[in-house]
Amino acid sequence: MKQMKYDFEQTKQLLKQRLSEKRYEHSLAVAETAVKLAQIYDENQSKAYFAGLIHDICKDEAKEEQLQRIKSSDIIWDDKALKQPLLWHAMAGSIFIQDALNVTDEDIINAVRYHTSARAGMSKLEKIVYLADLTSADREYGDVEKMRALSKASLEKAMLYAMQYIISDLVAHKSPIVNDTMEAYNEFIM
Repeated sequence: MKQMKYDFEQTKQLLKQRLSEKRYEHSLAVAETAVKLAQIYDENQSKAYFAGLIHDICKDEAKEEQLQRIKSSDIIWDDKALKQPLLWHAMAGSIFIQDALNVTDEDIINAVRYHTSARAGMSKLEKIVYLADLTSADREYGDVEKMRALSKASLEKAMLYAMQYIISDLVAHKSPIVNDTMEAYNEFIM
């Protein structure tokens, strides 16, 4: 299998065009955190950095544009996802990186696609990007320090804690929980 070459500077320039300054800085922070986790868990650091950089590449697109990108793809999604617009940028991003950046690495595509919802059967890279998004230096929420410590100690324990945290938050806000999130939670709890 051919190793993909990552042009980080060109990717950063594209992100500067597509994202707000705050979202761009968040993407850099996630990429840095992903590399640190990749070092701990013996994952490809270049892939982790690249996936961290591009995870929110469609975040600042209009919701209608995200939805159109998803609907015109072959992504199969449950009806609850339609009622969760905060998840759309991840699905749209996974399509965008394939179409516009010619990304063919399924691990990177899935890391972008599932960085908000998670899923059962996540790869190590997918878990790293998911946790890096939750624990990057720019994140501030009640349990962030506990989440950071857990992410450095055990991917599985951190993912379980993250699933519990996210599901509790969704329940508190009376938001639907997509099947991917529930299946991830069930996998980590068992």
